[in-house]
Amino acid sequence: MLIDSHAHLEMKEFNPDREDVIERARQAGVSYIVTVGTNLALSRKALSLAQQHENIYATVGVHPHDVAMADNKTFDDLCEIARDPKVVAYGEIGLDFFRNISPREKQIEMFSRQLELAVQLKLPVIIHDRDAHEETLRMVKASGVRCGVFHCFSGDYSMAMHCIDLGFYISIPGVVTYDKAKTIQDVATRVPLTTMLLETDAPYLTPVPHRGKRNEPSFIINTAKKVAQLKDLYWEEVADVTAHNTLNLFGIEASGNN
Repeated sequence: MLIDSHAHLEMKEFNPDREDVIERARQAGVSYIVTVGTNLALSRKALSLAQQHENIYATVGVHPHDVAMADNKTFDDLCEIARDPKVVAYGEIGLDFFRNISPREKQIEMFSRQLELAVQLKLPVIIHDRDAHEETLRMVKASGVRCGVFHCFSGDYSMAMHCIDLGFYISIPGVVTYDKAKTIQDVATRVPLTTMLLETDAPYLTPVPHRGKRNEPSFIINTAKKVAQLKDLYWEEVADVTAHNTLNLFGIEASGNN
């Protein structure tokens, strides 16, 4: 079984051929896709997509790039749609001190608020952390949240084990296939497979050998094969274990067809 634990099928990059992308994923053996909301409008679109496809699930939240535009009504609406059974997590939320599209102070304020919402909604959390490791870990610790995933993990092995000790999974993106990505390759080699998810982050971070193209869920097999190479395992074992980790985290019950 293969699962893409983090994609953005609701984004405009897929408007020309979204259904074809979903079908290609199915033909490539991808059993489930989790499509991840990054603001209210895209969270609604993600949920609508999940409601139309049995094998797609959605998440809701406001990405750090978009938090400057969020207000009380935004969060009230997100809480409302989060109660749909096809919504399996709160996120993608967190801190991005690399681009700072939203002011840092606003990012911190809204990350704290959304961690609280995730607790209230009893949903696992999808964490975005870019160039903000120390602050992200501090805030997650303080929040009491102990169920979720650090998406597109960008820290080192020591940080990975810290996250795992807090109860989080580590998600490995297609970046692991890049020759110069030695840090994430070290993490993928050393952390237990039982603590790992696989993701595309489509349409971003396209893995080798597809670099230069738009990423899509069918490419998750390339990430599984690279992790298997690093761990000296069969790729089918990597796919199966990470898929079951994903089902466990998000509370998805696998159907007999997958």
